[in-house]
Amino acid sequence: MKRWVKQVGSIMIAGALLTGGTAWAGFGGATEAYAAEAVQQNVVTVLGKGEISVKPDIVYLSIGAESYAETAKSAQKANAQKMDKVIKVLKETWKIDDKDIKTEQFYVQPNYSYTEKEGRKVQNYSAYHSLEVTLRDLNKVGEVLDAAAEAGANSIGNARFSVENPDTFEAQVIDKAMANADLKAQAIAKASKRQLGVVVNVTEGSVNNNVVYGMYDKMSMETASMADGGTATSVKPGEIKITTQLYVQYELK
Repeated sequence: MKRWVKQVGSIMIAGALLTGGTAWAGFGGATEAYAAEAVQQNVVTVLGKGEISVKPDIVYLSIGAESYAETAKSAQKANAQKMDKVIKVLKETWKIDDKDIKTEQFYVQPNYSYTEKEGRKVQNYSAYHSLEVTLRDLNKVGEVLDAAAEAGANSIGNARFSVENPDTFEAQVIDKAMANADLKAQAIAKASKRQLGVVVNVTEGSVNNNVVYGMYDKMSMETASMADGGTATSVKPGEIKITTQLYVQYELK
């Protein structure tokens, strides 16, 4: 079998006549890889961040009750009576729909005490039931919490403020992220004495792997004097920050 050797510039290509096509294919592949690398050197990728602040239009309240008794049955019964009154007030007085009231947590468990003489011993039983209540009138948050407490709720958690339809703000926050990416890319191009070309690729990304997500400020509660001299809970919802991130790749000229 005849062999041959050919020099192309500083590259030696060798092979048998039967596999010469393979040898040339390998050389072509190396050329393509070099071309791809050259293209990659003419792009820049930046992270654009967008953020807007909006007023919340919905709040999720955690309202519950806890009871203690000598038996599990007694604790559960006492707590059920409290929660029945709370739910009745929410539905009848504040006209909150069934779909906006759902069980968040429910349990009945023993509580133990320990002494060296008797060891571990059941002291009593506790029953706990909490609801997630959705409220769309933010002006009534404090009044609803007060009414629930008066009805028997003795475990009221944080109020989580949100936006019911965050998609309505998606375009605005994406525009801000893209503008931020443009600004960064222009600065990089200027610093490297290049010109910025067209956008090559855009990838959405965020801390929580969502395009848009809400950052909820903690609820602040304070007491405000009423005309009759009493006090009522006043809840300040603040603002919600909706953010997104875009990974944008530009051509460099």
